Amino acid sequence: MNNWQNCKKILCIRPDNMGDLLMTTPAIRALKQTFNAHITVLTSGMAAGIARHIPEIDEVMVFDVPWVKSNQAAPNDAFMAVVEDIKNRQFDAAVVFTVYSQNPLPTVMLAYLAGIPLRLAYCRENPYQLLTHWQPDKEPYEFIKHQVRRDLDLVASIGARTDNEHLSLQMPEVWQQVAQKLEQENIDLNKPWLIMHPGVSEPKREYPRAQWAKVARMAAEQSGYQVLFTGSGSEREMAADIQALAGHSTFNLAGKLSLDEFICLIVHAALVVSVNTGTIHIAAATGTPTVVLYALTNPQHTPWMVSNQVLSYSVDAEARSKNEVIAHVNSYFDQEPSELPCPEDIIAAMKSMLNAEQTSVILNLPKRAPATI
Repeated sequence: MNNWQNCKKILCIRPDNMGDLLMTTPAIRALKQTFNAHITVLTSGMAAGIARHIPEIDEVMVFDVPWVKSNQAAPNDAFMAVVEDIKNRQFDAAVVFTVYSQNPLPTVMLAYLAGIPLRLAYCRENPYQLLTHWQPDKEPYEFIKHQVRRDLDLVASIGARTDNEHLSLQMPEVWQQVAQKLEQENIDLNKPWLIMHPGVSEPKREYPRAQWAKVARMAAEQSGYQVLFTGSGSEREMAADIQALAGHSTFNLAGKLSLDEFICLIVHAALVVSVNTGTIHIAAATGTPTVVLYALTNPQHTPWMVSNQVLSYSVDAEARSKNEVIAHVNSYFDQEPSELPCPEDIIAAMKSMLNAEQTSVILNLPKRAPATI
């Protein structure tokens, strides 16, 4: 069988974090709509939670592969066990989604050993029999596409397309739980709030705590908005330090919300300010305006199809990736190194975004529809 039109069970493999998976959702939608297929996604433990909120995904498999950075890689004997699991599900086709700096072939081996008849991926070197549908990878040496466009172009090569290229995320119905937690923190539900998400998975992308606090303090004083710090349980102490420095009208919610509640909080926020992490892609999927303090590690991961401002800055040379593909990209951006944005720059970007939202209401221009909670 070499006809994708006959594929009714497709395995999409995206073994990265939740932001990467969210950026793949338009391509997954294209596969589902074009082939009317049952979609299974194989992803990491870090992305499994968000995967269950993506309506185009019918089933989720979780496997932390050892060739992708994760919190906990699977033991050696788990590789063949997951291959057997994939084989037993009798998929018609597999699509492997990657960042341009990743080698797809270890992931492709999962589909090859499981005997999936059609296998699609980008690859720089000739994969020979490992891929039945090979897209030569020209990134980042000839151009750099946004990750969403890269994934959409991959599935377009086998005829899969969609008219809706927005990120996909189903809103959890947990507003009552969120409201209760906010009231417990003395947050006024009748007063608008901003979200500041300072946590990062890699220290090289951190923005200084003292600067976060200054931005929050200025935002609370100048805008009248409440400032809510969010993060994981492991980031609670960091958020507490920043909140203590920021003072009045700022609140620490780090480690106090489930993923469902976090998504719901973002839906009801006027603005999200974050470093480049999965939070900005949740905001993009919910239509929430975003200001991103963007460390130049992956320039193709900016917010997609949402009102945003990106304040980029260079990563210290000693902290940069040893991946030679990323080193090539770094050498390009190093031609004009960018300094950390100062708090005043961030406040100006925030005001611009908030004023744009307010203007859209005053002029009755199109504005993001409120989510149903």
